[in-house]
Amino acid sequence: MLNERIIFLIKKNKPVVQALLSAVLFGMSVPFAKLFLEKVEPLPLAGFFYLGSGLGLFFYSMLFGGDNRSEKEAKITKKEIPWLVGAVVFGGIVAPVVMMVSLKNTPSSTASLLLNFEGVATAVIAAVLFKEAVGKRVWTAISLIVVASIILSWKDGAWGFSLGAVGVLTACFLWGLDNNFTRHISIKDPFTIVMIKGFVSGFFSLLLAVVLSVELPDIELMIFAMTVGFFCYGLSIVLFVFALRRLGAARTSGYFGIAPFIGTLASLFLFQESVSFLFVVVCALMFLGAFLLIQEDHNHEHVHDTVEHEHCHAHSDLHHEHHTDPDLLFVEHSHKHTHQKVTHSHEHTPDIYHRHVH
Repeated sequence: MLNERIIFLIKKNKPVVQALLSAVLFGMSVPFAKLFLEKVEPLPLAGFFYLGSGLGLFFYSMLFGGDNRSEKEAKITKKEIPWLVGAVVFGGIVAPVVMMVSLKNTPSSTASLLLNFEGVATAVIAAVLFKEAVGKRVWTAISLIVVASIILSWKDGAWGFSLGAVGVLTACFLWGLDNNFTRHISIKDPFTIVMIKGFVSGFFSLLLAVVLSVELPDIELMIFAMTVGFFCYGLSIVLFVFALRRLGAARTSGYFGIAPFIGTLASLFLFQESVSFLFVVVCALMFLGAFLLIQEDHNHEHVHDTVEHEHCHAHSDLHHEHHTDPDLLFVEHSHKHTHQKVTHSHEHTPDIYHRHVH
C-alpha cells in the first residue's frame, strides 16, 4: 500500500518538476542572450540557439536511449503536421527573432519579468480559442500579471511601453500560440517535436541572415551559442512538452511562471542593474500571480467519450486498464488503443485525457 502511494505521488508530481526545470533553463536564456547580443546580431543568434537545440537533442538521443524512446513514444502523423507547422512558424521562427531584436533595447531584468506575459497569453488563448478549463483563481493570477506588466511600463515619470518592451510582449504572445499548438501534439514524441522545430527554425533564421548579409560570429561564439540553445531551448522545451501532457497549456505555463524570476535574478547579478521600488512591487505582484496559477484544484464529474489513439502510457494509469498483464503494469510503451466511454469524478487537470468542454 505504501509503495503504491509513493508511486502515485511520484507520478502526480513528475509533470510539475518537469515544468519547473523547463522554466529554470529557459529563464537563463534571457541574460545569456543579452550577453551574446554585445557581439552577435539578433537574427543569427536566434538561429544558433534553435539549431543548437536541434543538434544537441539529436546527439543526446543517439547517446541516451534513442531506440528505447522510439518504442515508448508515438510517432507524428499527418493529422498533427498542421499543429507542428504552426508551432515552428510562430514559436520557432518569428518569436525568437522578435525577442532578440527587442532585447537590444530592453534591460535584461525588465525583459525577464515581461516574460511572465507568456503564461498570460498561453492561458487566455487556451481558454478562449481552445476552451481549456480556466477557473477564477487563474483569471485573478492573469490580472495580477497584466497589472504588473503595466506598472513595469512606468519610465521617467510617464506611462508608455518602449518599443523593446512591446517587442518582448509580442514574442510572448507568439510563444503563447506556440504552446497551445504544441499542446495538441504533446502526446507524440517530444524529442522529435523539438528537434524538428530546432532544425527548421535554426536553418531558416541563419539562411535569412545570409540572404540579408548579416555578419556571422566566429566559430567559438557559434559553438557557445548552440550549447546555450541546447540547454535553454532544447531541453527546456522537451520538458515543457512532457508537462503539457499532464497539466494542460494554462497550468504548465503557470509553473513556467518562475522562469522570469530566474532570468531577473541572473540579470541583476550579471549586469549589476539597479533595483527601483516599482521593480520590487512588480516582482511581488508577478510572484503572487504565478503562485495563484499553480494553486487551482479542479474536481468534478466528467464524461470521457470513446476515443482511439496512440501515445506513451502504462497500464497502471487510471485511464489505461485495457490490459491485465502484470509485466506491463508500470512499463511505459506506445500502441494504438481504445478508451471506452465512462463517467466519473476525480481531481484532474486539462491533460491529454481531460480536454472536455466545461
